[in-house]
Amino acid sequence: MKSIRLLILIAILGISTLNASAQVSDQLEMLDIFNLEYVSDPQISPDGQKIIYVRNFSDVMTDRNLSNLWIANFDGTQNRPLTTGEQNDRAPRWSHDGQKIIYTSNKSGKSEVYLRWMDSGDEMVVVNSEKSPSNVSWSPDDKHLVFNMFVPKSKPSPIKMPAAPKGATWNAPPKYVDDLNWRRDGVGELPQGNQQLFTVPVSGGTPRQITDAPFNHGNAVWGKDGKHLYFSANMREDQEIEGSDSDIYSIALGEGKLTKLTNRYGPDSNPTISPDGKKMAYTGYDDKYRGYQINRLYIANTDGSNSELISANLDRDVSNLVWAADGKGLYFQYVDKAHTKIAYITLKGKVTDITEGLGGVSLGRPYTSGNFSIAANGNYAYTWAETTEPADLGAGNNGNNKRITKVNEDLFDYKKLGSVEEIWFKSSADGLDINGWIVKPANFDPNKKYPLILEIHGGPFSSYGPTFSGEIQLMAAAGYVVLYTNPRGSTSYGYDFGNEIDKNYPSKDYDDLMSGVDEVIKRGYIDESQLFVTGGSGGGVLTSWIVGKTNRFRAAVVAKPVINWYSWSLNSDMSAFATRYWFDKKPWEDPETYMKHSPISLIGNVTTPTMLLTGESDLRTPIHESEQYYTALKLQGVPTAMVRIPNAFHGIASKPSNLIAKVAAILTWFDKYRETPVKMDLRK
Repeated sequence: MKSIRLLILIAILGISTLNASAQVSDQLEMLDIFNLEYVSDPQISPDGQKIIYVRNFSDVMTDRNLSNLWIANFDGTQNRPLTTGEQNDRAPRWSHDGQKIIYTSNKSGKSEVYLRWMDSGDEMVVVNSEKSPSNVSWSPDDKHLVFNMFVPKSKPSPIKMPAAPKGATWNAPPKYVDDLNWRRDGVGELPQGNQQLFTVPVSGGTPRQITDAPFNHGNAVWGKDGKHLYFSANMREDQEIEGSDSDIYSIALGEGKLTKLTNRYGPDSNPTISPDGKKMAYTGYDDKYRGYQINRLYIANTDGSNSELISANLDRDVSNLVWAADGKGLYFQYVDKAHTKIAYITLKGKVTDITEGLGGVSLGRPYTSGNFSIAANGNYAYTWAETTEPADLGAGNNGNNKRITKVNEDLFDYKKLGSVEEIWFKSSADGLDINGWIVKPANFDPNKKYPLILEIHGGPFSSYGPTFSGEIQLMAAAGYVVLYTNPRGSTSYGYDFGNEIDKNYPSKDYDDLMSGVDEVIKRGYIDESQLFVTGGSGGGVLTSWIVGKTNRFRAAVVAKPVINWYSWSLNSDMSAFATRYWFDKKPWEDPETYMKHSPISLIGNVTTPTMLLTGESDLRTPIHESEQYYTALKLQGVPTAMVRIPNAFHGIASKPSNLIAKVAAILTWFDKYRETPVKMDLRK
């Protein structure tokens, strides 16, 4: 896999001859992004003896992210590919008897569901459709599958145009829009229709559509009787406004009877059925319109009765629920102070940590993440996180863990990466404890003075953690010390910490970030005259807020920001949510508050050279936010530039070359204002 890409890379660089004197850099370089791989979605077999996982890689020639399936024994032996090719193979799921798997793949040119017999390796297409099936799961007897699939719905325009004369060339007809949520970042304009549930025999055939209500239906799980499906959906008529109020439903496959099982105001989702089929676990919360709300674990009878909150004593978000084989508790995943863990909870609410160290399934920035699966015998598989490498495959039982893969061994055997040090410090605002990480360049010398980059996460309700980041490692390779932190408002530190910025963002999170910079400076190896700052999305908000509050930074790069909350709240793809959960009132009802927290209000204070960087197709923080700030900076006479990433939504780094472009732009701007410029060879 990598050897082929390496040959291509050599050709690109124009290296025609390799000899003993050839030098290969031991530093991480831009094109190394194409050589990075990572493991995701590990699925352990029912008997706990084998693990199938997704191995993710990229193609330097087509600029695509690709993936194949691999399999290994639980003890790490016989690690080998199940599928190969320049395609996307994803979502492997074992049958209950462990003899087959299903997975989705676009190897034929479109997304299809494949069934594979594990003894012979024979395969067949189970679902062949123009639309893409997703979230496929096995029935209890392994004879049927359930999955989601989009069903288009015709919605003719009421605007009647006359017929064009024969041979005439007219513009396309006008588009008639009357939905609030008519577009979404990463998709663009939304087609008319909904996600519906389907079943199909494992032997193949025509899928049977189970639901047809004009609402999106969430991932379905089977009842133990094989006659009912359980799923989450928001079936409110006013769902465009009340987008968070989902409930759990069951549907009888025979007569199609739909039953609503939960009925409280707030999101209920992720149902999973106990081994005896009598109870249902699910996640949710009572919606209080707070900026951050804890996703909690509930248990109820499968008819919805006797619902009980069992994770009340855990002040953290709960996800990835798996019933224990004896039905006396559940395994789940949570993030605690930026460390992702697997834990077990009894039906009485007692929590026991099993292991930590999950993550690494993002190559860009170091967001907390991770996946795991667990077998009936307690063996589990998970994404093994390291600060210096993307996710590998790990396996264990009751905390006795083993790293099975080293998918980047060929690269990191000779590449030197920046070391990552976790720190805690007090905020100057009120003494609140803040968590952060310092990344130092390879060959760091504490007796020297280094320039510092403050890199700020988005969200704002999210968290960074001690995991690999291609972007930050490239900054360290360019000779910078990099600081990233979890200021107040970040998740994984509890309800109160997250809501420190509720209806008040930005605010004291600014002080948290400045205190982090001061903490690193105190260590003696930072050149105070060479401070730089950047961040994306929520981090872009805070970066633009920072340069309006202080001139201590030599240069700044504001990536995909919100600059004006008033204009953003009426143009983003999350308007209904933002105007209710991030503000008390709509913008025209309280324009003063919207402007008070808008970085544009501080434009008169800005003297820091500032670059704007945004995807041209961004619908989460539309590029007009960057454009108005760019224009304002120009009018103020502040040195500025605008970098527009073509064909990129909010997730700029969804293409490997875009991740490179983002980092190259940031370092180019900082190099321009750095006293000792970095000598960057962007051909590398």
